[in-house]
Amino acid sequence: MQLSRPDVPRPSPSACDKARSLLDRALGPSKVLTDPEACERYVRDESEAVGVVPDAVVLAENADDILAALGVAREAGVPITPRAGGTGRTGGSVPVAGGIVLATAGMKSIVEIDRREGIAVVQPGVILADLHAAVEAEGWFYPPDPNSLASCALGGNVAENAGGPRAFKYGVTRDYVLGMDAFLIGGQRIRAGRRTMKGVTGYDVTGLLVGSEGTLGVFGDITLQLIPKPERVMTMMTLFENVQMACAAVQEIIARGLVPRCIELLDATTLEAMRSAGNAIDSRAGAMLIMEVDGDEAACERQATRVSDACETAKVIDVLVAQDAAQSEKLWAARRQMSYAVRKLTKKKLSEDVVVPRMQIGELLDRVARTSEETGVRSLTYGHAGDGNLHCNFLWNEDDEMPAVERSIEALFRNVIELRGTLSGEHGIGVLKAPYLSLEQAPELIELQRDLKRVFDPQHLLNPGKIFPASTHRAC
Repeated sequence: MQLSRPDVPRPSPSACDKARSLLDRALGPSKVLTDPEACERYVRDESEAVGVVPDAVVLAENADDILAALGVAREAGVPITPRAGGTGRTGGSVPVAGGIVLATAGMKSIVEIDRREGIAVVQPGVILADLHAAVEAEGWFYPPDPNSLASCALGGNVAENAGGPRAFKYGVTRDYVLGMDAFLIGGQRIRAGRRTMKGVTGYDVTGLLVGSEGTLGVFGDITLQLIPKPERVMTMMTLFENVQMACAAVQEIIARGLVPRCIELLDATTLEAMRSAGNAIDSRAGAMLIMEVDGDEAACERQATRVSDACETAKVIDVLVAQDAAQSEKLWAARRQMSYAVRKLTKKKLSEDVVVPRMQIGELLDRVARTSEETGVRSLTYGHAGDGNLHCNFLWNEDDEMPAVERSIEALFRNVIELRGTLSGEHGIGVLKAPYLSLEQAPELIELQRDLKRVFDPQHLLNPGKIFPASTHRAC
């Protein structure tokens, strides 16, 4: 089954005993959890991935703790799973083979904000919203903004190459990571990257580590590029009769050369969830776009007018502009709580993060609707229409519906690839999408990546079971 645990061998009891003994000797009991009940808190993230209770959890407080844990993992021959905020959606921090969980949430210092150079240095446990607040207080701006920003940590953001609504204009996490301290499985420390805006020395090892989902190394201090904080932000909400009209508006906006910093699309079922959560939304609306423009005062006004004109061409029902920061925050708060509002509709939910060319958004939504009719599995979609990154959610109640859910998910992925898209835009592959990797990537490319993994981790101890399928998926 797609949601079952991958077939990754667990370490022997003697190896686990050895690991616990070595960890106790190297770090002491205050930094190592071994009680099963305490360790059980680290078996899940915010996905449906199935994990195994780890045999030990290391509560890292500094670089030496990370090095010690990685050294023990190699010496004892047990798997080790890095974990930052634990907010992932594809099982990236789920220990599928037990062993050691290396938790870096306690490393939450903002080491430096250099106002002259526009650089921040952060530890992996720093919560993204805290970084946003700190740099904006200094007049700078860090654009990546996944909707879990109040709870996700920078280490996980970098591991998954997180995006967010503002990625349309500003790009994703990789575009802002200049360098990092990285720790390899045997306890080796490397410094990758730079502190300068430009640099082309050697291979781009930093770019390789960003998005590697904890399979190549564990992050220590991370050096981030900042940009000047925009003078003003203007938030707009536009309502349309149906999702096709909203998609037409997106195409018209882009065709006119406009670049809002975000364009968020919500379909009819998503609007129903928002209404159920207490948000007053015009009953005529079957789709919504939430957009933001930024810049100086004149630029914002000019962009907002041009965006509004483009929406009028697509027969918009209404255009609402937030009059102040409080109205804007209220609108975005509803969007950030969307996933939780959707969860209330049924007992179970799985959100699949996919990307298609912007011109194919309407076609993908049509195909998702047809799949729902064929399988009987309820679905809804919202996401970042500006860059084609959509979150297709499948909703169900009972376990016996799981085969239909799996058919719906596989149909989604096949449709995405047929439309020249990609399986993930910001959540990574992790455990849940690993069985489908070969839908998108050729065997030669997958094997090349496996070779890279072997160079960094020859014993396959670091975050096993992630990205690469344990065996060929039955339907590929």
